[in-house]
Amino acid sequence: MTSLRHFEPFSVEPINDMLQGMLRSFRGAADTGLAFKVDVSESDTAYTLTAELPGVKKEDIDVSVDRGTVMIAAKVEKSSEQKEGERLIRRERYSGSMQRAFTLDASIDESKVDASYTNGVLRVVLPKKETSPQQRIAVK
Repeated sequence: MTSLRHFEPFSVEPINDMLQGMLRSFRGAADTGLAFKVDVSESDTAYTLTAELPGVKKEDIDVSVDRGTVMIAAKVEKSSEQKEGERLIRRERYSGSMQRAFTLDASIDESKVDASYTNGVLRVVLPKKETSPQQRIAVK
């Protein structure tokens, strides 16, 4: 028997469930759960990207930089089961790949990019290329 829940007409949960269902139907079931959050910050000398990738193995993360565009891609395999006795009550599994891309304003010094992954958080430091000062050219 499934568990019974007390209905609260003014609870936010039924509305959230309805909206999530509508979003899933627009995006497709394959996209469910395959997204990650990224913070991008900028200083005078570098950009820093911080991405939450919990449960992803370091070997399954790919970071690339090409002409100011940074791409973060990861392969994901997750599974979760809830059982009561011998009967399976709920199973949630998904696998696939996810990626995010960002185009940055300043030129990136691709030879000095540093990426580290600790406790489910990817941190990528993208140093800016030093720009040469504007020069006056004498016309002859």
